[in-house]
Amino acid sequence: MAPMALIIYSSTGILCLTTVYSFPKDLCYIILIECLQIAVIPNCSILAAVGQKMASTPGVSATLFNALAKANINVRAIAQGCSEYNITVVVKREDCIKALRAVHSRFYLSRTTISMGIIGPGLIGGTLLDQLRDQAAVLKEKFNIDLRVMGIMGSRTMLLSDTGIDLSIWRDLQQDKADIQKFVQHVHGNHFIPNTVIVDCTADSYVASHYHDWLCRGIHVITPNKKANSGPLDQYLKLRTLQRQSYTHYFYEATVGAGLPIISTLQGLLETGDKILRIEGIFSGTLSYIFNNFVGARAFSEVVKDAKEAGYTEPDPRDDLSGMDVARKVIILARESGLKLELSDIPVQTLVPEPLKDSASPELFLQQLSQFDVDLAKQRQEAEDAGEVLRYVGVVDVVNRKGTVELRRYKKEHAFAQLSGSDNIIAFSTQRYAKQPLIVRGPGAGAEVTAGGVFSDILRLASYLGAPS
Repeated sequence: MAPMALIIYSSTGILCLTTVYSFPKDLCYIILIECLQIAVIPNCSILAAVGQKMASTPGVSATLFNALAKANINVRAIAQGCSEYNITVVVKREDCIKALRAVHSRFYLSRTTISMGIIGPGLIGGTLLDQLRDQAAVLKEKFNIDLRVMGIMGSRTMLLSDTGIDLSIWRDLQQDKADIQKFVQHVHGNHFIPNTVIVDCTADSYVASHYHDWLCRGIHVITPNKKANSGPLDQYLKLRTLQRQSYTHYFYEATVGAGLPIISTLQGLLETGDKILRIEGIFSGTLSYIFNNFVGARAFSEVVKDAKEAGYTEPDPRDDLSGMDVARKVIILARESGLKLELSDIPVQTLVPEPLKDSASPELFLQQLSQFDVDLAKQRQEAEDAGEVLRYVGVVDVVNRKGTVELRRYKKEHAFAQLSGSDNIIAFSTQRYAKQPLIVRGPGAGAEVTAGGVFSDILRLASYLGAPS
């Protein structure tokens, strides 16, 4: 026996739930009566929170509606009688179980319980899983945040769990064949956990192409993957519009600065009314390391080989030397600053000699790179004679609405000349910081700091989901 809710709109537009009947059909109808017109909305369910002195206890209603809103559930009708025993809401029938679990979780379980799916358990994703393993107990005990990894998917295999994967042994567990649709359905289909997040730790455009659909389904997305935000402008704008119009969150701090707060700093400046004039920085930890060590009589090819052996470059160093990684970061910051630019609008000075772009292998490329040392050695010498250093930088010129990626010269007392190792540095010139730019500096590469940046976004999501409306 399912109830039918009779809801009446008064002439003042106030909605009231007047009575509840029982009907034999497994349906719940809302009957809307307004200006003598009746509309029937089928397939609804009634959810009631029951307890003593609910009407006089501050925060009960707020907790109820906050739980439903953060679970992306729309309330069709609300009622609270003269007694202090219950608050009743009407929701879509398909959201009934999810609504029940969301409210139950907020009142009785951890303040924030999140079902997580990790895609890309490689260097960054694997490091993130280790960090989650080490911190999970602390987060649950001290901060009432329960992060449950319900699925881990690589390029070929995936691991699923109904209760949460044991992150201390996940690498040893038997896995199934990877299927992204099945993976997402499993992670999102657990009605006991109302909040779902997919964490994409890949650099894959195919995975990034699913973000919009996931956000539409109420799945939060966190990623260091640059492909979505640096891809076609129309797709980027659709993601940002969707993000603003819903309770679903899309966080991507690690796309630009790994563990450095670059995106959040830029957004903070804009949200507080500052005007961005120029963003200039060394965005590649790899190229930072190379030019910090390209000194004295050392050959450029020798420094590149050392960087590869030290693990600072991609398996193919041309992926770093091409400058495209920096260009993607520049286009992301340009778009965040309000510029509607495509990646093809950014001129990029490549450090890969034209004859070596199609070398058969990375090893052959490194062997042949020494043939082109003379040109960069000459540029270095000219810079040194002028008391300057070479740095590979990305620039967002908001005033002139353009971006560039190129090798530039800076005086030795300049902040960009003071770096060491693989540090990144980004300078924000704004109306407030016109005379002296706001500078963010620190490690910009490495699995630990990148995974840490992703982890920080996960905790940021948890704080948003757990905060009161």
